[in-house]
Amino acid sequence: MRGTRHLLDVTDLSVRELDEVVALAEAADLPAALAGDGVALVFEKPSLRTRSATEMAVVSLGGHPVFIGADEVGIDGRETAEDVARTLACFHRVLCARVLDHGSLVRMSSALDEAGVGVPVVNLLSDRSHPGQAVADLLTLRQVLGTSASTNGSIAGRSVAYVGDANNVCVSLAEVLVMSGVHLKVASPEGYGLGHGELDRLQRLAAASGRHGSVAATDDPAAAVGGADAVYTDVWTSMGQEAEAVSRRQAFGGYTVDRALVEQAAPGAVVLHCLPAHRGEEITAEVLEGGRSVVWRQAANRRAAMRGLLAWLVGVRPCG
Repeated sequence: MRGTRHLLDVTDLSVRELDEVVALAEAADLPAALAGDGVALVFEKPSLRTRSATEMAVVSLGGHPVFIGADEVGIDGRETAEDVARTLACFHRVLCARVLDHGSLVRMSSALDEAGVGVPVVNLLSDRSHPGQAVADLLTLRQVLGTSASTNGSIAGRSVAYVGDANNVCVSLAEVLVMSGVHLKVASPEGYGLGHGELDRLQRLAAASGRHGSVAATDDPAAAVGGADAVYTDVWTSMGQEAEAVSRRQAFGGYTVDRALVEQAAPGAVVLHCLPAHRGEEITAEVLEGGRSVVWRQAANRRAAMRGLLAWLVGVRPCG
């Protein structure tokens, strides 16, 4: 029997469990599974969508979200990650955290497991992964590409191009897509793409899912986008990389998602961006605000994704 379930990466879920999370996120109504409970929201980094989405997801499940900023918690400054986790577990049913170092999440969850405390830890973004964003991305793609009633919203067999830095968002997106049977091509300049080890891991994950998805890497945006059903991009310079902004703009020259690039995708292809966006860098304003963009639907789905994840972690399962 498995103990407390944590969500530090998408791959903490099996394919079947990911399907259950998606079903809960798509459900019209869910029980108030957090009624009377607090949920700690620890943020070492700034947040707009993640904080709003998670707070409202907690409220929709009957719980009380408590925001805790970097100055208040001071992980490994004021207190160790382990002590922060054990303290917050005294008051809250779930501990959610956006951290500078993914290792902090691992230490938090390990400390609670070792103490026999049944409080799940949820990754709200780390330097390694962003599972909540990936589930929202999957929801969005199911809504716009998986419209056939006969497939129950499945997007297996569809193709997605990711253009830009193969960062934490890209890695979690790749995981959720190959687990869903999607063919993903990632286009990045040399030194900013998926490494051979990461590609091998994702290819093994695709094979293990049994859904015939795939992942490939290239340095040619046009090769990735050609014929794709969806085009995804993210900022060239993520939080904490500001000192690299100039060198990154130089390295990513030619990787802007503009109208000419999108026109090489499949007819009716959609465009995604996890936000915040830097218009004129990774994406043009014309594309971001254009008819192919589903970026604002994607942002709205952050709440549904967190609702499904939190409900699943506290034991709710879809009917049927």
